[in-house]
Amino acid sequence: MLRIIRPSLSLRSFGKEAGRRWHRASSTNDLIENMDKKATWDTFYTENSKGTFKNFEWFFGFHAIKDCILPLLQTASTTDAPLYVLDIGCGTSALGPCIYRYSECAVKVTCADISPVAVQLMQEHAENMPVQPCNPFSTLVFQELDCTELERHFGPKSLALIVDKGTTDALVRSKKGQEKAGQIIRQCLKLLRPSGNLLQFSDEDPDARLLWLEKESRGSEVAAEVGVHEIGEIRGVTYFCYQISPCIPQL
Repeated sequence: MLRIIRPSLSLRSFGKEAGRRWHRASSTNDLIENMDKKATWDTFYTENSKGTFKNFEWFFGFHAIKDCILPLLQTASTTDAPLYVLDIGCGTSALGPCIYRYSECAVKVTCADISPVAVQLMQEHAENMPVQPCNPFSTLVFQELDCTELERHFGPKSLALIVDKGTTDALVRSKKGQEKAGQIIRQCLKLLRPSGNLLQFSDEDPDARLLWLEKESRGSEVAAEVGVHEIGEIRGVTYFCYQISPCIPQL
């Protein structure tokens, strides 16, 4: 057992919020166009770290999507061995820590972010506010890494679940991030177990996101199935869960 280690924001409202929060930048457009850059997020989390720590949630918190996540883990758990879970672009969200806390089956959760500022904030919060997991064999770690280089950190077919809450949305809205977002999807498919899943939580309409996901998946070495279901409307914005899974070969 390891130590565990909420304002919410839609990327559609990002411009208005960014103008207030990121006063050091020359313009809101510059911020949005550079959301694929490490320096952008270091600045963001530095600005948001002043005062008492609060988890910063893009879109919504864990409890809005727990029914998308926990049943998948329960179904995937067939032995006592922990399931490997990765939260990409975790920032200071409580998503990964909540999976660790509420999963009844044993999980090894890695919360990964390109910003060392975000990682340090989460590590310090974990030490100051430890939480016990539902399963005593679960573990939680925070790791600084570039999510376009996942294959350097995780083995093929090693992950049961990858969660992406707003990371792809930030990338595809930035000036040069769409190529990076596609690269992440292709790497995720190689790292997922045959029964594994990549879940993307987004406010992007399925007409656009599904076509893009299908295109990027076709460029992968691993064939994939892509699906979507609506999470619902939260604060006037409709959100979706996009599920990308490796195709299991038919015998």
